Amino acid sequence: MQNIHRIAKPLLALLILPSLMACSNLSQRQQNAAIGAGVGAIGGSILTGGSTLGTLGGAAIGGVIGHGSTGSKR
Repeated sequence: MQNIHRIAKPLLALLILPSLMACSNLSQRQQNAAIGAGVGAIGGSILTGGSTLGTLGGAAIGGVIGHGSTGSKR
């Protein structure tokens, strides 16, 4: 069990890295939609106690809101 915990963090970081690099060629609006979907999924999951429908609904609503926002470029 100790060995699993020792290699879990580096393995998780290695698995997340390609997903972060995949967003580099997206437009600002697409990046906002992806971030909104992620935040919405987490929020929907928390608010509904881990319900699949709540998670998917939160992701959909967050994606739409993120796509509609332009962000502030000052």
